[in-house]
Amino acid sequence: MNPGSIFAYRGTSSGRTDLILGIGAFFAFIAVWTAISEFGLVPQRFLPLPWTVVEALWRMLVERNFIEDIGISITRVWGAFLLSVVMAVPIGVWMSSYRAVSAVLEPVVDFIRYLPVPALVPLLIIWFGIGEASKVAVLFMGTFFQLVLLIADDAKRVPREFIEIGHTLGAKPRQITRDIVLRSMMPSMIDNLRITLGWCWTWIIVAEIVAANSGIGHVIWSMRRFVKTPEVMAGILTVGIIGLATDQLVRLIHRRYFKYL
Repeated sequence: MNPGSIFAYRGTSSGRTDLILGIGAFFAFIAVWTAISEFGLVPQRFLPLPWTVVEALWRMLVERNFIEDIGISITRVWGAFLLSVVMAVPIGVWMSSYRAVSAVLEPVVDFIRYLPVPALVPLLIIWFGIGEASKVAVLFMGTFFQLVLLIADDAKRVPREFIEIGHTLGAKPRQITRDIVLRSMMPSMIDNLRITLGWCWTWIIVAEIVAANSGIGHVIWSMRRFVKTPEVMAGILTVGIIGLATDQLVRLIHRRYFKYL
């Protein structure tokens, strides 16, 4: 492969090249972080060295049973995300298929998705209490209303000719939705699900800092009160690692089932 194609506008590269560049960027980031901390540009109390953060993460896993908090946060995120998907996919498809549904729901969805989720936390606690329901509700509010519009856009991008062919062959609306629309929009829908799952992870800290006694967000917030910066950064690092691993897994599934793209 021509090395220049990597830097060309919309150029191409091999998977091996992408991996090398990704690893190189990671080590460059670590080197810059280390230099800033080591040379005192930022005091280590506020920006500890990378290996100090790794040591703090190991202590949390061994001494604080941090793995249990990780499991709780994963359960909350996936519970809220799956609930969002189950509701957003049919609603989004209906919005793209029936003008009346779109006219009724789209203004409401647009309005709610612009509301700041942190400002809704007190109200959600009043409605759902301080148990798991309020935490899942925070994650749901931050995910569902964005996802439903993405799904509607995916469905609208299905070529009209496909639907007209279905009508010509005598397919009913349900059959068109199931066999034409959903199948055609599946690649882009999987990509949007991957993106919104990342958004759901960004809200986990907000969901777990209020009236929570477990989860990654609770641990981060607790460590903040004692200015334990390595532990705080270790919690943030954990969220990043889980998110990156999940993102790469969904990418792998996408490449596996949609090789023709």
